Parts: sequence; structure tokens; C-alpha cells
Amino acid sequence: MDFIAYIKDQLQKQPQLLWEIHSGDWSTDFLRFYRSQTNYNISKANQSLYLSLYKDKRSYGFTIHNPTQAKIDAALKEALDILDKLPPDPDFVDLEDDLTLAEPREVTNNIEQVPLELKTAILNRIAAAVKPYGFEIFGTFICCYGTYRTLNSNRLDKSSTGSPIFLEVKAVHKDSEVTVLENFGGEDFARFDEEEFTAGLLRKIEHCKNPVVDVEAGEYDVILAPRCVAEFVQYLSWSMDARAYDQHDSYFEDKLDVQVFPPHISITDDPTDPDMIRQDYGSDGHIYKPLKLVKNGVFKAFMCDHYYHHKTGLPKNGNTGNCLSIAPGESSLQEMIKSVKNGLYISSLHYMNFINMKETSITGLTRDGTFLIKDGKIVNVVNSLRFTEKIERILKNAVALENKAHTTAFSDNYGNFDISSTKAPHALIKGFQISSSTHTI
Repeated sequence: MDFIAYIKDQLQKQPQLLWEIHSGDWSTDFLRFYRSQTNYNISKANQSLYLSLYKDKRSYGFTIHNPTQAKIDAALKEALDILDKLPPDPDFVDLEDDLTLAEPREVTNNIEQVPLELKTAILNRIAAAVKPYGFEIFGTFICCYGTYRTLNSNRLDKSSTGSPIFLEVKAVHKDSEVTVLENFGGEDFARFDEEEFTAGLLRKIEHCKNPVVDVEAGEYDVILAPRCVAEFVQYLSWSMDARAYDQHDSYFEDKLDVQVFPPHISITDDPTDPDMIRQDYGSDGHIYKPLKLVKNGVFKAFMCDHYYHHKTGLPKNGNTGNCLSIAPGESSLQEMIKSVKNGLYISSLHYMNFINMKETSITGLTRDGTFLIKDGKIVNVVNSLRFTEKIERILKNAVALENKAHTTAFSDNYGNFDISSTKAPHALIKGFQISSSTHTI
């Protein structure tokens, strides 16, 4: 049954309504490794419909998973009963009206391209490579394939296809429980370099042969791995959204075209980068194009959808911050390490939370490979640390960026295993604030 056609037919009986439909047909193949062996493999599929109804500036939305005609009839009846009881939104004007279509592109189904046998073989080879060092691997290898469609009462009708890949391997020492992490994500599996992926993991493992130490709270010169830079910028991007601007929660509220960071800091939301997990459409079906958020340290734009464009007057772009790219600098990683007399290399972050989004103050933990740097050399593993910082201060104190950027993939590992990617270089930060040690690895 064509459920979208059926819903549209039902909605035509309610001419007073505006409406928007998002549909998705999604499948995944999810492999988990545990102690260097396959733990389980899950293959599943899901069809979902999300429908928003608007009447006299009132709105109500609902989701139906694996729809049937009976589910649709019941949900529509309930929604129409609820809609009239809701308060109006005086700022609602209309639904998205950008009918521009994205350029067609070929999308390979990576569930077929990277089958279970290939995933298992790759992880077995990685497990064999780390075994002589006393490490076992815990890995997650996910391939998804989905087709998506967005329609509304303004004649918008757009479809897209995506097939993201997510591979993350954590190597854990059997005795010390020291952990290190390596990650790959994208849509083109040809860009996966297994040899370099394994070599990157082994380089981190080589540093783990040194003793584990604690460090005192205080300020340190810190080299942040690309994954860490990416996560800090992801959190910062919430402040670059028009909703935060409207709610006066944005650090950038009065900073359009203002120099907020050093000139070597540039941030772009770029869905066209072939190293990234690409997207054709952003919010509400608006075509997703590259957007300069920070250019040479100057804040240039808020990410703004149709609703907040009308409410705030900010230019509409439909960007969502799912494809953030931080431009590289001019230093090699080795040059950056050699320049540090007493500092830290931080591989990964964990359990981060904003203290105050407008001030960009944040707290969190380090994990999966924190190392002490002395006189330009990595000398010890460091127990996990708690930090309390401001992201704006971190970027202002970024005195050097690596001369290449690395793509890091992120997956929520729940629901539809939503996978996104961010691209960033290593960064050398002066005076990074460590608030305490956890005294545990």
C-alpha cells in the first residue's frame, strides 16, 4: 500500500490544514565485536512516517513506525482532536517553500558492498595485529541504507538516499585496562584504508607501554585529537542555530561579522565533502549547501530554517550542522608534540554537558588514551581526567592546527543508528583547564 498517497488523500478532506510529511525506509546491518570475537550481528529494517499538521497557527506532530492503514486512521483522528485544543503560535507563517532539488548522485548500498563476511575479516585482522601487545578489541561496525522523502502542502516533494558506514574499534589491554580508539566513517568504503587504520591504532598502543600516572589539577598545554576538536565544535554549533539566537541562548547573538576567534579558525557546514557522510537536504527539505559559519575567525552565519527565518529575520539556509568541517592549519602533529614541554595529548572525550550554553562553558571527562607529554615526547599514560572549560576559550587559545584534517564518525547506536560525521585537525591548546583526576583509567 502507498501510505503517503493514502495520507494525502485523507488530508485533502481537510482543506483548512497545512501539513508536512517525512517518510523513511531504513535498514541496517550492525556487527559488534567483544574481546576480539564476534559478539552478535543484527540486521533489521524500519519504515516510519512523521506527520505535522497546522491549523490556524496551531500545530501537532506524530510518528508512526511500520505504518498500516489502521494506525494512520487512528493517529489522524487523535491529532485532529488534539489540534483544536492547542494554543496558537503567533510566529508561525508558513511551511518550507524552497522547491529546489539537489543534484542527483549515485549512492551505493553499503549493506551489500560491505557484507558480514568482509566486516568480520577486517576485525579479525585488526584483532590479530593488536594481540601481540596484550590488547583485545571491542568493535562496532555498522552499515545503513535508507531512502527518505519530504512532502508538504506547498507542493514540496523531495527524495534522497543515504548509506553511511560507521566503524569504531576500541583496543583494551587485558591487564592494565588501558584503552585506545580508532574510527572510520563515510559513504564511500573505497576511502577506508585498513592498513592506515590499523597503524593508527598501533601507534596509540605503542604509547600504552609506559606506566599509568595521575596529574594534578591545573592548566596544561594540550593537544586535542581530531575527535575532540570535532566534539567541541559540535557543541559550539548549537549556539550557531537560529533557535538559540531567538531564545537568547547563543554565544554568537551579537557577533555576526565579528572576529570571535583567531584568523586560523574556520568552520564550514559542508555536506558536499566526499570524505563526509553526505546529505542532500537539511531542515524541512531545504536544499543543503555548504555554509561558512566561521571564516578566518569571523562569525558569518546562523543555521536557520524556514520558521526561524520568518521569526528572526535571519537569512534562511536550512543547514543543520551535521557536516561540520574545521579547516586544517600549517603544523605537523610531530611539530606540535615537540613544542610541548609539559602537557597532555587527549584522544577522546566522554560525558560532556554544558554548564552554560551562552557562555560555552562545558564539563566532561577524557577517555580512551590520555597521555603525558614531557619535553616534546609522550612519556606516560594518564588516568582519565575531568575538565571544566569554555569552548570559546579553547578555540581562542588554539595556537596551532595540524596541516591535515581527519573525518570522525559519530553514531547514537539507538533507534535508526543515526550516523553523522565531522572533519577536524589536531589542535594545540594553551592553558587547557583540568579540574581533577578520576584516579581510574
